[in-house]
Amino acid sequence: MHRNLVGSDDRATHRSDDRATHRPGGQGTDAWREFGALLRHWRRRAGLTQAQLGAGIGYDHTAVSKIEHGARRVTPRIARRIDELLGAEGELSEACLRAETAALPALDPFAPGLLRPPLPSHLSLVPAPAPALLPPRRLPDYGLLCPLHDAQGCDVPEERELAALHLEFCNADPAAAPPLDAATAHALAGLLAAYLRAGEHGHRPALAVAIEHTLRAVLARLALAPAAQRRPLARLAAEHAHAAGALRMQDGKGATAMACFDRALTWARLAEDEATQVGTLSDLSTLARLDDDPGVALGYACEIERAAPGRHWASAMGGIGRARALALTGDVRGTVREIDRARAHVEHIGARDEADAPWLTIASMRLRVESAAAAALRDLAAEVDDPRLARRALAAAGTALELLGPAQLPASRLLFNVRIADCLVCAHDPQAAVDLLGPTLEAGPGDPLPALVGYELRGLRARLAVHRPQVARRLGELAGL
Repeated sequence: MHRNLVGSDDRATHRSDDRATHRPGGQGTDAWREFGALLRHWRRRAGLTQAQLGAGIGYDHTAVSKIEHGARRVTPRIARRIDELLGAEGELSEACLRAETAALPALDPFAPGLLRPPLPSHLSLVPAPAPALLPPRRLPDYGLLCPLHDAQGCDVPEERELAALHLEFCNADPAAAPPLDAATAHALAGLLAAYLRAGEHGHRPALAVAIEHTLRAVLARLALAPAAQRRPLARLAAEHAHAAGALRMQDGKGATAMACFDRALTWARLAEDEATQVGTLSDLSTLARLDDDPGVALGYACEIERAAPGRHWASAMGGIGRARALALTGDVRGTVREIDRARAHVEHIGARDEADAPWLTIASMRLRVESAAAAALRDLAAEVDDPRLARRALAAAGTALELLGPAQLPASRLLFNVRIADCLVCAHDPQAAVDLLGPTLEAGPGDPLPALVGYELRGLRARLAVHRPQVARRLGELAGL
């Protein structure tokens, strides 16, 4: 309806792009060039520069320039935001949808590498019995969005219907299966949230295998799905692979977790799912730290902001990841700088950030940043033997513990107590650390500790062995050393 308003230079661009759209193999690229030309027209009509438009959507002016030249894509959410800013009455959203549809056939059903599951098939053909689950009533939940409706609230089917929908999805013949309907999408996302919540209480191996079983059914559908169904299925695949990797990482299975995370990134990029990309890159950075490889940890942390440019929540996540990696190298200035940057980004988190990543609120993001700041400053204090840094770590850990709240799970509270005790040792106060650890040292054997808690205990044990060797031996028993 608005094509007649396009100026002469833009009309020429549209004619050129229309001809290019019919060239074999060029549909996706040329459709994004058409989108870019249309964006340029509406931006000029609104009297905005590229920098002014970029400020409105959280992008740099160079990113806007790339979009206008068809060298960079946008998500439907960003297209809707630009529509609102420029008053394009939905024309840019429609052009974005056309470009996405043109690009999606690149998901070749005969490309086995793209749809290869993370683990060999014989390892997870039959899921092991999982513990009793408590599915959520609505999405988003546990950081999981509805794959069809994004962050808008969606009802999850009742438990009995959810189980039936999941079974039907996993057992259906992919070649004859109907399109992914809303009830099934809600059931799969809700069940995945229940798996992740149950994983905080243990049973991680069985839950990871159950998630892998569902992932295979998702990939079987994705291989044959029409273009309109590929994005939500790719998102489901990314979320399931990331969840399986997170559970296996917490269970100390680093190599298996790495395989899951690698596939999760592939499918998250295909679905343009920024939240899963950021979460996966953050977990990859953590995994590298667990392997005592700060260089690789730093590399993954640097990728986080590239996955979600202009997002304060992603910048904060990238900052704390870089701080943790730099601390292991003894880089005092770099570590402190990244902590300060992460804290600054938290102060700017708003409604748009929370819509992008519903697993984040300002309080939960501050908890993440202060917890990571405490760990980074503690690592730094241990590396350079500076009790002043340890006292700064104690302050951050205390703030994080207050934000944690009394209702949080025992494993989370144990992690914080161990971290605070380690800060006390690095502050040259080992007796205060021993006093704090009293209940932990008296506890009997229980479920295997999550890998992150075990990692903290190993570091504390090594530092405490110099001052309290008997306590260090008891910590070794708790950590399974």
